Amino acid sequence: MEINAVGMVEFNSIVQGIDSTDAMCKVADVTLLVSKTICPGKYISIVAGDTSAVQQSVAAGEDKAPECVVDSFIIPNIHSSLIPAIAGTTSVEHVKAVGLIETFSVAALMEAADLALKTGEVEPLRLHMAFGIGGKAFVALSGDVAAVKEAVAVGSSLAANRGQLVRSIVIPRPHPMVVENLI
Repeated sequence: MEINAVGMVEFNSIVQGIDSTDAMCKVADVTLLVSKTICPGKYISIVAGDTSAVQQSVAAGEDKAPECVVDSFIIPNIHSSLIPAIAGTTSVEHVKAVGLIETFSVAALMEAADLALKTGEVEPLRLHMAFGIGGKAFVALSGDVAAVKEAVAVGSSLAANRGQLVRSIVIPRPHPMVVENLI
C-alpha cells in the first residue's frame, strides 16, 4: 500500500469514535496510525494510505455519526517524515535548533506541521496530539536555526489564520536535557 495521505476524524463521543473507526478501517485499505481518547473527553482516529482510500475512510467515519464529528481533515501528498512522527517513531541526531508550534486543535497542528516540514530542511522531533494537555497539540521540529525559523513561521501562520495558534518559539542550541525530554 502506498502511503501519501493522512486523514483524521475527531469525535465528541468516545464510544461513537471507536465504532466510527471500525467503519473507517473496513471501507478502505488504510493503516490506522492513531485511535485514542484525547482531552477533554474526545476521540481521534488518524488513518494513512493512498489519497482515495483516505478520502473514503474519513467519509465513512464522518457519515457513521455526523452529529458526533468535531473536526476532520485530509492531507494529500503529506510530507514523508510526518508519518513516523504521528506514529511516535522519530529519531534525530545533532539537534542545532528546536522549533515549537502549539495549537488549540490536532487538525490545525497536523496541517501546520505538514506545511512547516515542506518549507525547509527540518525534521520532526515529536508530535504530541492532545493527550493529557487539555486538548492542545504541539510539534517540535529540528534543523539549522534559519531553516527552523522559516518552518516555524510558515506553520504558525497557517495555524494563526485558522485561529488555532497558541504560541510558537525557536530555541537555538537547546540544552541536551531539553532535547532528551522532547523525544
